[in-house]
Amino acid sequence: MTEPPGTAVSLTEAPPPTDVPSKPLAAQRVLPLRRPGRWIATAVVLVLAAQFVHGLATNPFYQWDRFGYWFLRPTILDGLLITLEVTAYSAVLGLLGGILLALARLSRSPVLRAVSWTYVWALRSIPLIVVLLFLYNFSALYKTLSVGVPFGPAFFSFDESKLATDMVIAVIGLSLNEAAYAAEVVRGGILSVDQGQHEAAAALGLPKGYQFRKIVFPQALRSITPNYVNQLIGLIKSSSLVFYVSLLDLFGVAQSMGATYPGDVVPLLLVVTVWYLILTSVVSVVQFYVERYYARGATRSLPPTPLQKLRAVLADLRARIRREAAV
Repeated sequence: MTEPPGTAVSLTEAPPPTDVPSKPLAAQRVLPLRRPGRWIATAVVLVLAAQFVHGLATNPFYQWDRFGYWFLRPTILDGLLITLEVTAYSAVLGLLGGILLALARLSRSPVLRAVSWTYVWALRSIPLIVVLLFLYNFSALYKTLSVGVPFGPAFFSFDESKLATDMVIAVIGLSLNEAAYAAEVVRGGILSVDQGQHEAAAALGLPKGYQFRKIVFPQALRSITPNYVNQLIGLIKSSSLVFYVSLLDLFGVAQSMGATYPGDVVPLLLVVTVWYLILTSVVSVVQFYVERYYARGATRSLPPTPLQKLRAVLADLRARIRREAAV
């Protein structure tokens, strides 16, 4: 059969469209990909967390009434104050010592590099409790200390046992140990600064000290801050060892009260645990804002604060409720 001239011949007929959306594309709801594994893992974690909290609340062994009795007792607060003092002094002295050791490690003097490396190697190898006990018995090795000409006459001498109080021994021991770790943190932060910054500062003819204070060190703080805060949190926990040099800090007071009241050992340990959690949480909050401050100019937008995150979550939740209501 022949078609009349001028008639188009179609071998296949296009089917009529069956998937034409009834709504505009922008108004259609996008269904997220289902992830059953994530939901199962979330449910398991929530069940375990609920069991843990239930055990804390219902187990009489924890004696929460005695926990409330001891938590704000004056003797506990006195120990907490000593912990804060020891930590504060040791953190400042340890950081200053770490900066000096890091600069000595990066200097061109082979003597300074060797001494700095040896100090860091030795103090990182010796346990902190050994350092504290050695300093506590230091007066047995050197009963008097003198100031004068090296290998010559002494101008004046003093009794080491009168100056080395328990607080002094604890601060010196923690500071010596902290300086060794802080030195590596500071050195790593300085090395993280781009070499072009050093070259640009040198090309401007700036003095070395000014280059370090105004250009290199502020940029290195972005890398130093999170690492040193980890060291600071470790220092807070390490301060519990000063109990072994007869200084009654927070842990030392709990130990003493536990020996006097054997039935309250667990509540006292819970008191110490909660106070250490509070201290480390405060340090973590300070760390966040310090990191956020030094992130200026290095990132396109500053990380949101916890309050900003909460506002964003609430705004997203309200938007989802509106979309569900519109559908």
